Amino acid sequence: MRIISGKYKGKRLTAPKKLPVRPTTDMAKEALFNILNNRFYFDELNVLDLFSGTGNISYEFASRGCKKITAVDGHQGCVRYIARTTQELDFPIATVRSDVYKFLQATPEKFNLIFADPPYDFDKGQFLKIADLVFDKGLLLEDGLLIIEHSEQTTLSEHPKFTEQRKYGGSIFSFFEAQ
Repeated sequence: MRIISGKYKGKRLTAPKKLPVRPTTDMAKEALFNILNNRFYFDELNVLDLFSGTGNISYEFASRGCKKITAVDGHQGCVRYIARTTQELDFPIATVRSDVYKFLQATPEKFNLIFADPPYDFDKGQFLKIADLVFDKGLLLEDGLLIIEHSEQTTLSEHPKFTEQRKYGGSIFSFFEAQ
């Protein structure tokens, strides 16, 4: 995996092979961040990265100047890798080992942007539960955005807060807003 832009543009990171992850491809990540770059000032964002895996998305936000990022994953090896990389690169990423749904239920914090990249083999209900919890708990700040990455086999467009989706290769990003 590589960091696309910002302070660490072009830096390659190699996660341990034993981690149970499917990192967002560079092509999809670059397209996503082009969209976000036109909408947000990265240095003003408070970002929540759910199912953070290797930390791929968190590192991209950090490299682009985000001051506060929370990376949540249930796998100890993933959290350990993100924490080690965060320390090496001096990134403002707080790591949390937790079940994502329990974290969303319990956190009092609000975010400008929440990115979720759950396993593609989740059933549709598990994807929709992420959006339901984010909006039911009021976890987005004004003009905030929830993005859920999923495969083309999953459709999330019937959620009342769904606004659009973008497809890049085998990845789809569904966007949700409080409106």
